[in-house]
Amino acid sequence: MERQALASPMHPPAEAIRLSELIGAMSYALDITEGQPPGHCVRCCWIGMHVGREAGLSDDQLWELYYALLLKDLGCSSNAARICELYLADDLSFKRDFKTVGDSLPQVLSFVLTHTGLKAGLAERFRSVLTILRHGGEIAQELIATRCQRGAGIARLLRFPEGVAAGIYSLDEHFNGKGKPEGLAGEAIPVHARIALLAQVVDVFHTAGGRQAAMAEVRRRSGTWFDPRLVQAFERVAAQDGGFWATLASPDVDRAVRALEPAGHEVPLDDDYLDDIAAAFGQVVDSKSPYTSGHSARVALYTDMIAEALGLSPARRRWLKRGALLHDVGKLGVSNSVLDKAGKLDREEWEAVKMHAVHTETILSRIGAFSELARVAAAHHERLDGGGYPRGMPADEIGIETRIITTADIFDAITAERPYRGAIPIPKALEMMSQTVGTALDPQCFDALRQAIARLKPEAMPAPDMGA
Repeated sequence: MERQALASPMHPPAEAIRLSELIGAMSYALDITEGQPPGHCVRCCWIGMHVGREAGLSDDQLWELYYALLLKDLGCSSNAARICELYLADDLSFKRDFKTVGDSLPQVLSFVLTHTGLKAGLAERFRSVLTILRHGGEIAQELIATRCQRGAGIARLLRFPEGVAAGIYSLDEHFNGKGKPEGLAGEAIPVHARIALLAQVVDVFHTAGGRQAAMAEVRRRSGTWFDPRLVQAFERVAAQDGGFWATLASPDVDRAVRALEPAGHEVPLDDDYLDDIAAAFGQVVDSKSPYTSGHSARVALYTDMIAEALGLSPARRRWLKRGALLHDVGKLGVSNSVLDKAGKLDREEWEAVKMHAVHTETILSRIGAFSELARVAAAHHERLDGGGYPRGMPADEIGIETRIITTADIFDAITAERPYRGAIPIPKALEMMSQTVGTALDPQCFDALRQAIARLKPEAMPAPDMGA
């Protein structure tokens, strides 16, 4: 490849991106890990902000509520693998359907029986169902606590105040004290969490059954799950003729939600903050599977090492490193029953895996200033011989930025432990990679990787992190 191909792409300064646009777009990644229709968190923000205003929250509270609503599912990827393990189920459909389950024992039993081990053998399914029926409370506590703790922790990494973190942490608390993870009751539950749970149920039932279904479910859970005063506030909002329901069902809801962010709370979105946001969402992705823990951070490191060896400018390396951190964000939409499968994938499962690249581009493209980065990051499984995915691009359409991420991604995939094999030592990994130079891998990028590794002492190499 000619050295001229290393000319820097045009990308706007960080100041051109609004925090509300960025977080709103990234919330679509949280929707797919919950198996929800696209825009679920955005619609919850539309619902919850109207309830918060009607309930008389201050501007400061409304600003925190805005981001608690968009990020309410921030920790949900962290229990996906455990759900698959315990329920022998597809975590995406499991999570999607679980959002419709209330407190009644018949509902819970029906859910367990219709979502546990449907593709497993009879004996294995029976053991799983029996375990869940015997230890259901402990299992639910574990799954919810994991999600809540992880979500609140990542919110702090995103520099949001404690009010936002607390709203995410307490999302599954119920007004009657029978929720999780702390069993908080009444006004001991942060108001952001009380509103977020209400908004979540409204959107789930409205999307599935329309306005009347949502209203009926909210009234049914008033006083048990929901604060009755917030239900009253929602009833007043729902009765207004201000286009609330029409906007909720409109494709313009994204724009409407961006306009709802309270003024006077602008957060400077500089390059350091963009780096932190990319790193935090990389952690969301890597939390989905024990076999991908630390993957995004390592790929970002190797990407930067290769880019430096190729002589890219510091500014361009920084831009590309963000793409590496976010290159697998679309994997949030792939079930762990596929991602963590130890055996060979069937055709349907392989097609599901390939879709993660499409999801990555779709999510990142929602951020206007990330349009170029979206194409670069999403193409990391394309091959120089045209046999890659998702588009099967020929070599002359695969830019140097994508070639760098591809090389870094393959190196980490080989040297990290996987469900079907152990980690492969670096010398052996480089030997294996050399066999695909010119077909899958760019020669310059592979040579740059070898140079960068040769300059590192063994103890400086990041160890694959198997912790979830």
